[in-house]
Amino acid sequence: PMRHFALLFLLACAPDVAKDKPAATVAEPSTAPAAPAPTPSAEVNQLAADFVPVPRKVDPARSKVHALGAKITRQHLIEFPTFSGEISAQKNFVDKIDVTVQVADLTTDVPKLVEHLKSPDFFDVAQFPTAHFVSTSVVAGEGGAQTVTGDMTLHGVTKSISFPATIEFAGTDIKAHAEFSINRKDFGIVYPGKPDDLIQDNVLLTLDLVAAP
Repeated sequence: PMRHFALLFLLACAPDVAKDKPAATVAEPSTAPAAPAPTPSAEVNQLAADFVPVPRKVDPARSKVHALGAKITRQHLIEFPTFSGEISAQKNFVDKIDVTVQVADLTTDVPKLVEHLKSPDFFDVAQFPTAHFVSTSVVAGEGGAQTVTGDMTLHGVTKSISFPATIEFAGTDIKAHAEFSINRKDFGIVYPGKPDDLIQDNVLLTLDLVAAP
């Protein structure tokens, strides 16, 4: 009983990595076929030509992708240094975000933890070496705020997620920032941790992307 009480006390005191941060809305990916588009007029065709999405490549040297996870006793920043992608935009409106992350190249602050994170207990990089996100909609708000919805594939599981982001145009660059939590168990990562040092379900994801022509 005393051990059980101590464990509950530690759980209550454990830092919440997602405190005061928005949580992604998670759903099953959409499989509904797209409705057929009406035949556009010549005027509409010309207008569309003026707003053809222009893809810009994500610049890894100026971008960051990382996650913050926690157990009872400690937090760990997990960095993903290898990734690629595109952000497409029409004028000053983002049309699509598409990013692939090489999960197998992850690093963290404790060298021996790196191999454990790569193991089947967590990301299982031998079977699932990459993670992928592609947006299905980007809805503009005020002051650069956007709501991004898209399909995220992690650990071999694909879910539709929605999260807030801030996107700005800086010259020819597009800068996108998002910070939100996901529940790792939604993606089949269920390893609980040690009985006296349990791992939190929520993981805080941070994306800082700079895309250039």
